Amino acid sequence: MVKNNSSKPNSLVDTVKTVVYAVLIALVIRTFGFEPFNIPSGSMIPTLLVGDYLFVSKSEYGYSKHSFPLSLPLMNGRIFESQPKRGDVAVFKLPSDNTTDYIKRIVGLPGDTIRMKSGRLYLNGILVKREKVNDFVQIERNSGTRLIPQYMEFFPNGTQHLISESWGDQGPLDNTILFKVPSDHYFAMGDNRDNSQDSRVFPEVGFIPRENLVGKAKILFFSTNGKARIWEVWNWPISIRFERLLQKII
Repeated sequence: MVKNNSSKPNSLVDTVKTVVYAVLIALVIRTFGFEPFNIPSGSMIPTLLVGDYLFVSKSEYGYSKHSFPLSLPLMNGRIFESQPKRGDVAVFKLPSDNTTDYIKRIVGLPGDTIRMKSGRLYLNGILVKREKVNDFVQIERNSGTRLIPQYMEFFPNGTQHLISESWGDQGPLDNTILFKVPSDHYFAMGDNRDNSQDSRVFPEVGFIPRENLVGKAKILFFSTNGKARIWEVWNWPISIRFERLLQKII
């Protein structure tokens, strides 16, 4: 009896094809659909925390070269473009290097004027309303806690969101010059107003060119406080922030 081994090469080819197809599908979804991001800093506290993982919709604002992996220069400008709304939480490429991913809240649209006075936001010369709410409880590294003043801020388009003021209303970015947003640009700020390098900081960030927009943050799919390494399964129950899972980002 002769054993037929001719199926082995075919099996290998089929396996390679399956892997290639899976990678291509993943790249298409990542480029044109949703891309996962994680939060490494506290600049968006209380909306986003260090250790949050979220999905960003790439189709929300249309597509540019920054929609592609490594920002491949496959196009100029944007196609299928939609303008961000004031209050959107958006991911964009840092204008000063066009490489680093930043996530902030869109505050100013083209033509708007923006200014901070004594910790208060003025939009087109009008003071943006805010109301004090319960303090944000921040867990410190030594397992202690710190209470951070927290406010609900109301934009004129009807959107509202939480902000925090770690150092009150007299932080280093709580008094600024008057900014006028150029055409085809946006002004973005972190919700952690006293601990955010954002459009108030020139030349490190500054105005965001429309081409640099990557997408809109939509939903949290995972969150960890960092108290457990990936292999420490026994610590997962105290590390995973179950109350944040599958939350819509507003």
